[in-house]
Amino acid sequence: MLNNYVPVLVFLFLGLAVGTVFTFGNYLLGPKRASRVKQDPYECGLPSEVTENFRFGLSFYLVAMLFILFDVEVLFLYPVAVQLEAFGVFALIETLLFSALLMVGFVYSWRRGALDWRK
Repeated sequence: MLNNYVPVLVFLFLGLAVGTVFTFGNYLLGPKRASRVKQDPYECGLPSEVTENFRFGLSFYLVAMLFILFDVEVLFLYPVAVQLEAFGVFALIETLLFSALLMVGFVYSWRRGALDWRK
């Protein structure tokens, strides 16, 4: 029974060892010159000078909604596509219904201007 877990334990040990070696190596060998720019937190590609009352545009949220929409669709469609013969016609009908519901969300985003790349 324990033999089944040996590769997992070895992989876990090697991962922790490599992470520890790289962390201490960076601490010992890395540059020590601190500056104001290096101390600023990195905020997802946004400049540090952005004020705290900065508001994202509606298109940002619509693009995020489209990403989630199609990400979830692929997540649920892949297992059905792999085993479609085993699931039968019922799974095909359910998949088409699921795709139709997701198409409603896509059309909504499209009508709201998520695909218009204007500034």
